Amino acid sequence: MNTIPYILIALGGALGSVARFALSGVAASQLGSTFPWGTLIVNVLGSFVIGFFSAFTGPEGRWAVGEGGRMFFMTGVLGGFTTFSSFSLQTLALARDGEWFRAGGNVAGSVVICLVAVWLGHLLAVALNPSR
Repeated sequence: MNTIPYILIALGGALGSVARFALSGVAASQLGSTFPWGTLIVNVLGSFVIGFFSAFTGPEGRWAVGEGGRMFFMTGVLGGFTTFSSFSLQTLALARDGEWFRAGGNVAGSVVICLVAVWLGHLLAVALNPSR
């Protein structure tokens, strides 16, 4: 069994998790903690970055990155960075507390804005890629 991919993903995941923790803390201190702003920001940013990186480093992309590098960054770093498990738990907590508007806003914001962000990241990378 080749353990290198697992090591790359684990190292990337550690970096992404620390970055998520730091950014979420900054968001909570700046925007308050009554709404999970940090989680929403992390998910939008992570969605944009994965859309950009996958297109920019893919077979038609401008920057050639090997499978190990893509695994490290996309599965490891961004997998540790994005927080849909936290999103789900926080949305459930809002709903259980009777905060239905906030719970719905978190669901709609996370899904819709992240889909737009991944699309914009992809479009930006395609625009920066050389024409073929």
